[in-house]
Amino acid sequence: QVQLVESGGGLVQAGRSLRLSCAASGSIFGINAMGWYRQAPGNQRELVATITSASTTNYADSVKGRFTISRDNGRNMVYLQMNSLKPEDTAVYYCYAQRQIGTSTGIHTNDYWGQGTQVTVSS
Repeated sequence: QVQLVESGGGLVQAGRSLRLSCAASGSIFGINAMGWYRQAPGNQRELVATITSASTTNYADSVKGRFTISRDNGRNMVYLQMNSLKPEDTAVYYCYAQRQIGTSTGIHTNDYWGQGTQVTVSS
């Protein structure tokens, strides 16, 4: 099992910045992709940004140029720097990790999620 613990959420005015952190622990061997998803009330959970162990990144169009994802493999941490925040960024942000383990029967993939951290952007 992999445990993910987020921190850094809060209430902020539009145009300001926040930095989210996520610490991974437990059976971290084999973790490849990590990232952030978010879910606003009444909406489905959506991708914000992901980063692989080789630091390849992917962003939702809505956050490109404003958010930056980074990763510290040595500390098993992933970060999301959020700049120029907008009220529509208000959501619960979830940390995500994908673990892949090769066995004699093939590659086994498991997805893990944190409990979420609330980000509220006021206008």
